[in-house]
Amino acid sequence: MSIARSTGPTTLGSRAVVSPRARVITVVSAVALVAVAAVVVLALSQRDDPSLRGVSTGTTDERPALELAVIDRNDREARALRRAERLYEEDHPDEARVDFEALVRENPDSVEAAIGQAVASWPDGTLDELGAIAADHPSSAVALLNLGLARYAAGDPDGAQEDWREAQERDPDSPAALRAEDLLNPHSPPGRPQFLVEHVPRRLVRMSLDERLATLRRTAQDRGNVDDWILYGSALETIGHRESARRAYDQAVEAGPERLDALVAAAVARFDKDDPSAAFSRIGPLAPKHPDAAIVRFHLGLMLLWLPDLKEARSQLERAAAIDPNGFYGRQAARVLKRLDTIQ
Repeated sequence: MSIARSTGPTTLGSRAVVSPRARVITVVSAVALVAVAAVVVLALSQRDDPSLRGVSTGTTDERPALELAVIDRNDREARALRRAERLYEEDHPDEARVDFEALVRENPDSVEAAIGQAVASWPDGTLDELGAIAADHPSSAVALLNLGLARYAAGDPDGAQEDWREAQERDPDSPAALRAEDLLNPHSPPGRPQFLVEHVPRRLVRMSLDERLATLRRTAQDRGNVDDWILYGSALETIGHRESARRAYDQAVEAGPERLDALVAAAVARFDKDDPSAAFSRIGPLAPKHPDAAIVRFHLGLMLLWLPDLKEARSQLERAAAIDPNGFYGRQAARVLKRLDTIQ
């Protein structure tokens, strides 16, 4: 099973009209991500609906989008970067620029602060500055992501797509690479489907992001337990480190080759918008092999939402809800189905 890559991003800015299909994709994204976020509490924060945000119409009258993708950190600088980014998104570029300039003075090595300062100065020197940042940091997906956004705003969609593909190739294990994937596939819901963990220890909720990740990594590496690797993979997945999450789920499969949750997690983590066949080829055989497993049908339905194939997704979710109406995945399937009813 595969989907064709889009020829380019849609022209959707803050002032643009959103098509009916785009509204459907937005709701589908919200349906799926809400179902995941309601239970997986390891994420630092919720993401916006990114694939429908952002790029200008190719003139300097509209500013380019700013995507710093700082969702995997919660230190003081990361919080300040997110505040400045919000100012820019809320049409306060001058205030945002002042904040980014202050952050650059505090930490001249901050790639994100330098990017923010360059974008907030649009159009004065923005492309040159971003080009220099990308050249100085060739493995930085966030630099290439924002260079592409600026190129698109300047009327160079082909150059933008080249930058976004480079972002995916050079730093695939990053939130910025996922955002680049969104922009290259505007007709698919934003983000990717995630594995939904049934049991998350309460003690983890009280930890800071850094503590949580360090604890889960240390525990998984020390004990090699299936559950520990799954929890660690889920934590990585929710902050955009999909390659690392896949490796953690693979460790879970190695530790417990017959554990269905590990097999499902390893399948979902292989979902790729350009070619989702690796994910479907793994989860597909699990359905007939485990006909009474709601966990399989639920995640298969979740993945189908990202194609988006609403009809088949609904069918799989209905089966999950029927198989185990009082169980965790059956209830989650029912929640998603209820939300799907709002768009059909």
